[in-house]
Amino acid sequence: GQGDAFDDAVDVVVVGSGPAGCATAILLGRAGLRVALLEAHRNENHHKRLCTHSIRSSGLPTLRRLELDGALERSGAVRSHDHAWTRHGWILRGSTDDSEHGYNIDRRVLDPLLRAKARGTRGVQLMAGCRVTGLIVDHKGRAAGVSAAIDGAERRIGARLVVGADGHASTVAQLASLPGKRWRNDRFIYFAKYRNIDLPPWRTTALWLLEPDVAYIFGNDDGVSLLAAMPAKDRLPAFRQNCEAALLALCSDLPDGPDLSAAQRVSDVIGATDYPSITRARIVAPGVALIGDAAMVGDPLWGTGIGWALQSAEWLSDAIAGPLLRGTTGDIDAAARHYQRRHRRNLAAHQMMNIHFSRTRRLNRVQRLLYAGAARDPQVAATALKVGSRNRSPLALATPAMLLRAALAARRPPPVPNPAAQATTGC
Repeated sequence: GQGDAFDDAVDVVVVGSGPAGCATAILLGRAGLRVALLEAHRNENHHKRLCTHSIRSSGLPTLRRLELDGALERSGAVRSHDHAWTRHGWILRGSTDDSEHGYNIDRRVLDPLLRAKARGTRGVQLMAGCRVTGLIVDHKGRAAGVSAAIDGAERRIGARLVVGADGHASTVAQLASLPGKRWRNDRFIYFAKYRNIDLPPWRTTALWLLEPDVAYIFGNDDGVSLLAAMPAKDRLPAFRQNCEAALLALCSDLPDGPDLSAAQRVSDVIGATDYPSITRARIVAPGVALIGDAAMVGDPLWGTGIGWALQSAEWLSDAIAGPLLRGTTGDIDAAARHYQRRHRRNLAAHQMMNIHFSRTRRLNRVQRLLYAGAARDPQVAATALKVGSRNRSPLALATPAMLLRAALAARRPPPVPNPAAQATTGC
């Protein structure tokens, strides 16, 4: 719709109050801006269920900037470090430094915590039960706000920028003509939470690349462990017949895997049989910017969703806060394009590597070389884990020096056949 008669006027409308939306609202509110944070659900304790609850360590600096790391730990969040198994052996964290870690935390805890933090930030108005129905555009075609349905009535909210933080099926992206390309994923996902799984204290997050199937276990809050399976789609019939039995069968036979004989399920078995990756050629338009899953959906196998949501919120907020306070609409849109370039520079290589892996059943020759080297050489392992936790670019694994080091290490036998031997080192 067009026009300039608004029921409300703010600096920024953020659509969606998940991690991306809340982080943006908090950072922009702190900068002195007026933010309307719109959430379609009425219940402020609403949370995303299809999520394995793991935050990669790349998101830790943003959590600290939001002053949420302490609150998460008081709520039971588990400090998470990645470990990975391939047929070449375990890739283990060699350092006892705990400064770089992720978190495993249930979304039923994380989402309301973020929402409460946003609601308590000066300048932020959380509007629950508010569903966006359209973009308001000015005479130049630039977005100037949104129309939204609230309690059966239509309200027009004016803003200098509309931020789409409304997930993979983003209404804002559709209204702003920012289409996404869907990439086929040849795996599917099922997971559930269990008690009575005895995990070593160091094994907070463990991944098994079984080629083609993948399994995960996460040590979660409140003494709960989350088991996740991401098998190739030829296993779908077994999961459709009995998803829990198929999940336990896959996770019970993992090399050096957990003992599930006493496991007691304490949640539904949740899954998705079709989970494509989504990329967009553009994630900004005049007066509009997308963050989190609205900007890009990654393969759930790598658990990047929450971390990238937080990081993209921070990148956008840093880019636009100044122009929103002091600049013209042209300055705001230029800053949004700067954010788009930063998003692409930081995440595109990760996304394309993950998309490639989601469509292949076996590791390629270079991947086999790197994983074999990582199982034998601490420096190769450290780099592989930093790439996996999204703290370094995948290009760090493709340098001639790293490939040579991995090739030389791959010729040696693995020095530690069982990761339990690492438990005393604090890994």
